Amino acid sequence: MLSGMLLIFAALIVGYLIPISKKSTLDLIIKSTSRLVYVILALMGLSLSAVDNLSENLQLISKYTAVFFLVIGACNLICLPLVDRFYGIQADSKQSKLPLLSMAIESAKLVLVIAAGLVVGLFFPVNVHIVETTSQWILLLLLLLIGIQLRNSGLTLRQIILNKHGMLIAAVIVASSLIGGVIAAKILGISVIKGLAMSSGFGWYSLSGILIGGAYGPIWGGASFLIELLRELLSLILIPLIIGTRPLTAIGYAGATALDFTLPVIQTTGGVRCVPIAIVSGFILTLLNPVLMLFFISLAS
Repeated sequence: MLSGMLLIFAALIVGYLIPISKKSTLDLIIKSTSRLVYVILALMGLSLSAVDNLSENLQLISKYTAVFFLVIGACNLICLPLVDRFYGIQADSKQSKLPLLSMAIESAKLVLVIAAGLVVGLFFPVNVHIVETTSQWILLLLLLLIGIQLRNSGLTLRQIILNKHGMLIAAVIVASSLIGGVIAAKILGISVIKGLAMSSGFGWYSLSGILIGGAYGPIWGGASFLIELLRELLSLILIPLIIGTRPLTAIGYAGATALDFTLPVIQTTGGVRCVPIAIVSGFILTLLNPVLMLFFISLAS
């Protein structure tokens, strides 16, 4: 397993070393990444259909999801308000109508893709070995493309270092999430290392579900996916409600999605001042997600 994890991490690094200047090429990479995510999530559904005692294991997925989501979320929301209290900023709160329903539907589509793969696997014979091998190769390509996007995101190291609020938010999210992972592991009676790996998603549901599923199997992969998806969906509700009084808490809870999916909500409800903070915190958490997750997975191998 360790060699596989190193190969996965190497794909991300190689991608990060590739500079792309042509906008049309970057756009094509972004579209390709989105399509690959749908493909690999469908394959995850196929793998899940091959699990023995499926109905019982679906209950396990729900149990793991609920415990990790509630405990990690509680730890995040206990710690983040302290950042607002001691290092707070003033948001330009606005009351704008946002297409929150349509954004939630976009997230829900990913769940439907897994469900579709599950249904297909239940009605047609599935060669698990072929599915897993295909998933591994697509994952390598996906991480290569993600690395390219991170390299060409427009953020320099100087910009990241100089934005203390973004760095502070990211540090608090990482620390409080890992603490939550340890507590959840104790509650569920699983290894602390697995709990730390499960808590390193930071809102990036697609990659988290894929990496955890590849390491621990489709049950844990499905739980990891749902944990981070629920974070994103709750962020869509939470950000407009609290960004006026606790902007850093709102940005922080969005996790890695503050870099992309929830950024329009942050900008519209919190004002332009919140945007650099959201981009930097989201960028750092996006970068740390595969690094920390692969690190903890390698410790258990």
